Amino acid sequence: MGHLLPSVIVAALLVGALTLDMAVNPAHVCAADESQTRGADSEAELPSAPVVIDGSVLFRVRGTSVFPADKRAAGIASRIKALAADRTVSADAVRAVEVETGSAIVADGHRVMVVLDADARYESVRPKVFTEAVVHAIRAAVTDYRQARSREASIRTAVRSGIATVVLAALVALVIWLSRRAQTALEATYRQRVQSVGIKSFQIVRAEQIWVALRGVLLGARTIVILGLAFVYLQYVLGLLPWTRGTANRLLQYVLDPLATMGWGIVNAIPDLLFLVILFFVTRYALKVIHMFFAAVGRGEVALSGFERDWADPTYKLLRVAIVALALVVAYPYIPGSGSDAFKGISILLGIVFSLGSSSTIANVIAGYTMTYRRAFRIGDRVKIGDTVGDVTEMRLQVTHLRTIKNEEVIIPNSSILSNEVVNYSSLGHRHGLILHTTVGIGYETPWRQVEAMLLIAAERTPGIMSDPKPFVRQLALGDFAITYEINVYCGNPHAMAQIYTALHRNILDVFNEHGIQIMTPAYEGDPEVPKVVPKERWFDAPAKPVAEPETGKP
Repeated sequence: MGHLLPSVIVAALLVGALTLDMAVNPAHVCAADESQTRGADSEAELPSAPVVIDGSVLFRVRGTSVFPADKRAAGIASRIKALAADRTVSADAVRAVEVETGSAIVADGHRVMVVLDADARYESVRPKVFTEAVVHAIRAAVTDYRQARSREASIRTAVRSGIATVVLAALVALVIWLSRRAQTALEATYRQRVQSVGIKSFQIVRAEQIWVALRGVLLGARTIVILGLAFVYLQYVLGLLPWTRGTANRLLQYVLDPLATMGWGIVNAIPDLLFLVILFFVTRYALKVIHMFFAAVGRGEVALSGFERDWADPTYKLLRVAIVALALVVAYPYIPGSGSDAFKGISILLGIVFSLGSSSTIANVIAGYTMTYRRAFRIGDRVKIGDTVGDVTEMRLQVTHLRTIKNEEVIIPNSSILSNEVVNYSSLGHRHGLILHTTVGIGYETPWRQVEAMLLIAAERTPGIMSDPKPFVRQLALGDFAITYEINVYCGNPHAMAQIYTALHRNILDVFNEHGIQIMTPAYEGDPEVPKVVPKERWFDAPAKPVAEPETGKP
């Protein structure tokens, strides 16, 4: 309590002086009030600063625009410490001497400070009374300063600090022991009673997770208690040392000020937070209503003129993005800290990173929506994109998945699909039939009517080909050495293209071999003596096995 004595002395002297002055000379008090009122405007802007020694405030002094109060107070405190460190000077030697600018406080060659009239007016007392109070405060501070740094005080501080350390260690050990005992007793009593939380067979929270949470709560409580004990210990030990006594007095303030700032920030932000909560629920409800509407459109329960059912889901996603973006724009001014420079800087940084790193992503997303509304293809269609032929298995915002006839999955970015041509074999094939075609080159010595008849026979033998419309043959070119014929057949199942082509080619070979007609290549050096055909008796040479013909069923 010794370090509080100077400030108590100053307060007592000032109160006593004010009481005595008002009782003896009320007129003087009135005159002083008038002078204070006249000078208040000129001095109101001049702040004051405390003179602090070993964490205790002795008194406050005023400053000027040229010499601020904080610098003046620091200089006075350093001179008081220098006086206290000079043990050859007695504390009672501190006295006041009248000078031209006020009252100077000196002590055997040490000039401590000059008490100005503004200092007294700040305390609302006469300069003489304030000077006497300052002298007593400096004397007490010098005495306390020397006593706190004496050998006896150092020994006493060391002993108290050691005892406090031992007590802290014992209390921490006790807290750890009690927390372990509590955990053991809790598990022994309630471990078997805690069951997993779930709905039917689906477990939402497992029993082990519940116990992990309980152990976390116990560990958190133990940590808080230990930190509280450490805080009390630190404040006590720092308060024993004169050099850290000021820090000890402000230690609790260091902890409470940030909490108070955050608390007041939350309190002040409550109206904005309420607005954000209401906006969140309104936006969420609007999204639910829109989702229900477009889900009904997708199921065919609600019909919109000129609007495809396949457009329902992507349209809902676009509207969802637009509504969320609008909600963010409305909510931005109400977000706590949105007006700060730090928040603006982070927003700009995120915007730059997003714009630089997501250009291809955004291009793919836009391409995905474009393809959806262009109806280029749907899930299940057989398509050709670039050199890839396959069935569309999945359409996402950024990529499209194809499964080839060899059961390979090919993932194609939507932006590349938008920049390439897409061949859709299924869009018209189911309604009008897909035309499959293949070509053969036959020499000029073979009548074209015979060639066309053989190609039509091969088409009739091929399963999976539609009989209506009927197959037809086209003559594409009269080449240098052969005529190019094209057989065209209708297929109702585009997914069976590969099997139909294979069967058609086989039947063409069989029919031409049956009639001894050679299938030629466009270029050759001369006609062979024997046509290049396979006689029927060699069709099933080993290791080939006879198979039933499609029409007769005979081998």
